[in-house]
Amino acid sequence: MLKGIAAKSIIFLSIIFMLIVPVYALNNVGKTDMAKESYNEISADGNIQNNNSQKKELRAIWVATIYGLDYPSKEAIKDVSLLKKEMIEIIDNVEEMGFNTIYFQVRPAADAFYSSKIFPWSKYLTGDQTISPQDNFDPLEFIVKQGHERNIEVHAWINPYRITMQKSDLDELAPNHPALLHPEWVVAHGSGDNTKHYFNPGIPEVEQMILEGVSEIIENYNVDGIHLDDYFYPGTNFNDHDTYAKYGSKYDNIGDWRRSNINSLIEKMYHLIKAKDENLSFGVSPFAIWANKSSNPLGSDTKGKEAYYTMYADTRGWVKAGYLDYIIPQIYWNIGYEIADYEKLLNWWADVVADTDVDLYVGQAAYRAGNPDPNSPWYGINQIKDQVDLNRRTNNVKGYVMFRYKSLLGKPELVNLMKYLNRLVL
Repeated sequence: MLKGIAAKSIIFLSIIFMLIVPVYALNNVGKTDMAKESYNEISADGNIQNNNSQKKELRAIWVATIYGLDYPSKEAIKDVSLLKKEMIEIIDNVEEMGFNTIYFQVRPAADAFYSSKIFPWSKYLTGDQTISPQDNFDPLEFIVKQGHERNIEVHAWINPYRITMQKSDLDELAPNHPALLHPEWVVAHGSGDNTKHYFNPGIPEVEQMILEGVSEIIENYNVDGIHLDDYFYPGTNFNDHDTYAKYGSKYDNIGDWRRSNINSLIEKMYHLIKAKDENLSFGVSPFAIWANKSSNPLGSDTKGKEAYYTMYADTRGWVKAGYLDYIIPQIYWNIGYEIADYEKLLNWWADVVADTDVDLYVGQAAYRAGNPDPNSPWYGINQIKDQVDLNRRTNNVKGYVMFRYKSLLGKPELVNLMKYLNRLVL
């Protein structure tokens, strides 16, 4: 009888342990050395069980340099020791949070965080495009080395067309900047102080310059891939009608011509990268809505801005044509959002990549988490947790990317969540 009681006690204690451990792990991440195998066994809703046999999940983070959002601080701009210290802190924190990939912004506005013969040094790095970093410091070379020492992939994130963020930036361009050397390539967009400047995607020489810029990175740096964000055409009122008249005669309308320009860049960039090194990865993180179903029967059940018609980015077409290794739609809305529901878009993209060789990762709005309004869907950390859980339950979703580094660091509860979620799967 005593043996029977003992056996029942062991079973009871085992059940209690199984119920308590997941909660304890989430609340005490960083305070426990629980084996990763245990995380697999007790993961949320039981849906990541025994995931060791599956393909490695991408758990990535964007590190933005535009305006020095994530790197560097203003204090570090003219201090190489601080530049290195801040970069090491980024890598250390990324590793501690359990991410395995960094998308590092190396060309935020036609200026470079690496040594380039085409683009000047970034003013966000040195304070002035005509000034080189002290002691020949090269941020891209440094972050790749530091990342690889920790088994973290580093991909070079570029913005292909943007030249300035505001009107006054035009006066700060270096004399050898391609926008000053070739003013005929530049289009002003916007009004007043908010006027931005872009390279004209419809000019063949612009496309060639961008491709040469990618070649330069691949040939000189041991990056794991090339990554583009969601900035293509800035809107339908882009002033390129003269260029269309010169180059677009075979197209029925300016929209089709603009899409063909972006399609051409994406296709050529893919083949260029693979010709250099077939193991390098190429992908894009576009605005998440390709087209609304009301505009195109193939579109998603959404009501928002459309990449296909506004940015002239045929993101779905790139996947179907196989011009990408991966796509990261920026689904920066909550589950249940009426205009653009996270779950509906996730399922739409999962269907798009089905039966293709293109991997689907999801761009997630870490910057929205922690909203102080208790009535907001972004209150606390549950929205991010629920989204990651949904990703992992959805076929064809192979990982996620958080936007952005400092959006996480300022929120300890979110950092702990990342540590927990990033260790659910090896």
